[in-house]
Amino acid sequence: MADQDKPQTSVDETPISPIRPNNERRNSLEQHLQHRPERSELVDKNILPASTAAPGLQEKQKELEKHMRADSLNDKISHRPSPEKLIKEGVLHEDPRSAEEKYEEAIEDEYAKREGGA
Repeated sequence: MADQDKPQTSVDETPISPIRPNNERRNSLEQHLQHRPERSELVDKNILPASTAAPGLQEKQKELEKHMRADSLNDKISHRPSPEKLIKEGVLHEDPRSAEEKYEEAIEDEYAKREGGA
């Protein structure tokens, strides 16, 4: 009797996504894969790394390259000639400012950097 007192409700069984003819939905992945760009194109656009190393090793490889660049720069800096030698050779010209003026300017520059100025 209780079942007869309740009104009958209908359940909407229409699909959420529209039904497409010719199985377009099923073939969409295949179509996208056919138009997928080549690996070399993705490397040229910097989407993929140029490395052929395993993905788990690529982060370590980047870190190693960074350290190698730093070492190379430090080596070049250690072999560069002193300012005095460059002045003697005529590459640099002596700064006409006094040591105090240079110091004051350096202090002002440092202060500006810390305050967010220059």
